[in-house]
Amino acid sequence: MIMVSDKPFDTGTINEYAERSIERMILNKMSLSEEQYVFDTASQLKFELRLRKEIINASYQLSKSRMSFQVFRKSKCNEQYWNRTDEGGFVLKEGVKASEAINDIFRNGFKYGTECATAMIIIYYKALLSVFPREVFDSLFSQIHLMNWHYLDSLIQEAGYMRKPKEYLPGDRRYFINPDVDPLTPYWQGENVIDLNNGLYYGHGIGIHKAETIIAVLNQKRKEGAEVSAYLLETVGRPDFKKLEAVYNQSVR
Repeated sequence: MIMVSDKPFDTGTINEYAERSIERMILNKMSLSEEQYVFDTASQLKFELRLRKEIINASYQLSKSRMSFQVFRKSKCNEQYWNRTDEGGFVLKEGVKASEAINDIFRNGFKYGTECATAMIIIYYKALLSVFPREVFDSLFSQIHLMNWHYLDSLIQEAGYMRKPKEYLPGDRRYFINPDVDPLTPYWQGENVIDLNNGLYYGHGIGIHKAETIIAVLNQKRKEGAEVSAYLLETVGRPDFKKLEAVYNQSVR
């Protein structure tokens, strides 16, 4: 159910989305859900729909970027834009525009290699770059540190937390866990993915597949004698769409 300004919202009043568009699919899922989606304004709702769409678009783009899967100790980046840390993360170089550095990952992906958590963060930044004007993005994200959830910018830190919802939506971050992972390959203990809709997920290092395929891949990475299958957790990670919408409105006035 969707509530806007404390009233049930009629999705039929939003007519700018085509019937088969991802925005319309998300609207329909929200409307039919047992979970209550509460917005102060219709603008908040439309912003979330837009950002979810761009998260999905960025996932498809990253899947085609040729960025390789590497454990942190073997990670690599284009040093024209990033400084690689001893931990294996990437820190935006001083004097480099954040928009140019993020776009370089998608343009020259073969120069980059990292784990799946970093890929999720890259997707969030690319999605935000598609929504915010470039100069605003550069101002907001002038100190990007790409690695894992410990280094998230305060504007997207909520995306690092997982919670159990009543409904899963396209653009959500999900996690496939592999409890019996082979201890010799601990980086296959799970896979962060983006829900692309229609049962498809994107996970860096695995690609775009249905859940059963991702589970099958992870099951090949279990210890000898493993009895527990990998499976999809019932939790999601989401950025704070309302907070980002407020920042967007303040910055584009």
